[in-house]
Amino acid sequence: MANPEITQELPWFVVQLRPHGLKRALDHLQRQNFPTFAPMYEKMIVRSGTSRQTHAPLFPGYLFVSFEHEKARWTSINSTRGVSRIISPTPLPKQLIGGIMARCDESGLLAPPATLAVGDEIRVISGPFAEIITTIETLPDQARIGVLIDLMGRKVRTSLPRDQIEKL
Repeated sequence: MANPEITQELPWFVVQLRPHGLKRALDHLQRQNFPTFAPMYEKMIVRSGTSRQTHAPLFPGYLFVSFEHEKARWTSINSTRGVSRIISPTPLPKQLIGGIMARCDESGLLAPPATLAVGDEIRVISGPFAEIITTIETLPDQARIGVLIDLMGRKVRTSLPRDQIEKL
């Protein structure tokens, strides 16, 4: 993540990455003194019956880069290893980047969602139950929540991963 003083002053731009180019782009852009920001989140991976936590990009295939449009040698970004192109030479709104940075720690890891409690109203944002609004019935563990969903006139109890829901 970039230096906090720089993030407040300079505008931020979106860069599209080449496939599997995140680490390479971060290394080369930082070597060129461009502040970068690649927010990550914790993701649960299950393989062969074994689950483990890993970090995954919040915006796969993209990276935020900060520079002063008039003074920086920003055209060199397009030829940086790992980078495909700058999406737009128009800076992102400061509130957007500021909001994302406020939810991340120093390493760029997105903080877990607001604490959830039984009775909270939620919306399912992905998966087979996407866009269903319901309430939390149980909190069996850190990674899942228990809900009661109305499917075709019948109440069905199920559990959902926390990364598939948002608190309303």
